[in-house]
Amino acid sequence: MKIAFMFPGQGAQFIGMGKDVYEKYDCAKKVYESASQILDIDMCKLCFEGIRTTYRSNGEIQENVLDKTENTQIAIAVTSLAILEVLKENGIKADVAVGLSLGEYVALIYSGIISFEQGLKLLKQRGYLMGNKVEQGNYAMAAVIGLDSKKIEDVCQKMRENGKFVVPANYNYSAQTVISGYEDVIEEIMEVLKEQGAKRVIKLNTSGPFHTEKLNEAKRLYEKELEKVKFEKGNVKVIKNLDGQYYKDEDNMVDILSKHIVSSVRFDKMMKKMVEDGIDTFYEIGPGKALSGFVKKEIKDANVVSISNVESIESIINA
Repeated sequence: MKIAFMFPGQGAQFIGMGKDVYEKYDCAKKVYESASQILDIDMCKLCFEGIRTTYRSNGEIQENVLDKTENTQIAIAVTSLAILEVLKENGIKADVAVGLSLGEYVALIYSGIISFEQGLKLLKQRGYLMGNKVEQGNYAMAAVIGLDSKKIEDVCQKMRENGKFVVPANYNYSAQTVISGYEDVIEEIMEVLKEQGAKRVIKLNTSGPFHTEKLNEAKRLYEKELEKVKFEKGNVKVIKNLDGQYYKDEDNMVDILSKHIVSSVRFDKMMKKMVEDGIDTFYEIGPGKALSGFVKKEIKDANVVSISNVESIESIINA
């Protein structure tokens, strides 16, 4: 049996995530407590109540909702890391680690390429920049199901040639690609893609042009943060979102992780690489079941388990 740990991305969050894990396991509680100190944010309130409380020298308290990008990324990461810590304490290890967008940072922390503290600080800044340093405009995203990604790319390219911004942002699996662009263009291309043979095109509940060139300013500012980080040699193989290939010791991490913000996420290629490497068991660690769903649709006979609460943790430990 060869195991992959998979860590979810934005959209998996929900109020209350990780609460039962925090209450049952001391090692998970320590993850939330350590993260709260590092980030100067009460991570329990953020994850369990959807409230962000930031303590400042003048006593001011700021509250935001969980679904804001600057909050979501750190909340999902900390929840995933808390569950991961329980698995580690029980001797459950992976041969390969992957993550969707922000989830790749959890994979890098697990491998040891980035430290726990550095990883969380980077995600805090990444979430802020992705949520606030965006080229102005009204944006939308849509999931295209049942149409070959090459056809989707061709339609997007034709739209762009006519001055209409829309690009593939997430290649989830062979039959599902997420596109991102101006809202009016997304509305238009949804109908075109249906005419081209898409089984379904679903507009998503998100407004950010994530993983597109509209975040170039965020990328530029984020590079400066990455330059301050010391990257180490990892002890678990991690597959990149950018191209579905393994990280190598000689990789330019600043270049890769900054490009990550404006480049398409290739989870389809990541799955292909895992299959090539003989992975047959896939554990999704953290809130949600999206990655488990992608694997089940793409990889026949895969053993797929979503680990998001005490019940699922204990089931794996007992097995």
